[in-house]
Amino acid sequence: MSAFPLVLTVLVAVWVGFSAVSLLRGASWVVDALTEYGVPRGWWPWLGLAKLAGAVGLLVGLAVPVIGVIAGVGLVLYFTGAVVTVVRARSYSHIPYPLLYLVPVVGTLSVGSVV
Repeated sequence: MSAFPLVLTVLVAVWVGFSAVSLLRGASWVVDALTEYGVPRGWWPWLGLAKLAGAVGLLVGLAVPVIGVIAGVGLVLYFTGAVVTVVRARSYSHIPYPLLYLVPVVGTLSVGSVV
């Protein structure tokens, strides 16, 4: 594996992991938005753990590629769902926020860094 896909995977995993930890720690800039979108508070820990599992899965994918692909696909589905949630809440100005995570994950999958 060349250096670019490796570095990209690590950076994206850290980026998604940051998002997960921010949610799990209850950062106001995350939980305020989730409240605005109508996401039930009981879902927050599960959503944070799903992101964290995806981030770890990307890193594991460097050694076990199938795990990385599964994690990447899961994260694409997760962040696509986040975009849908923002649209359903009619918070159109917030659409770029989940895209800041979705696009790098798609990029990681597309360059084959987890394959």
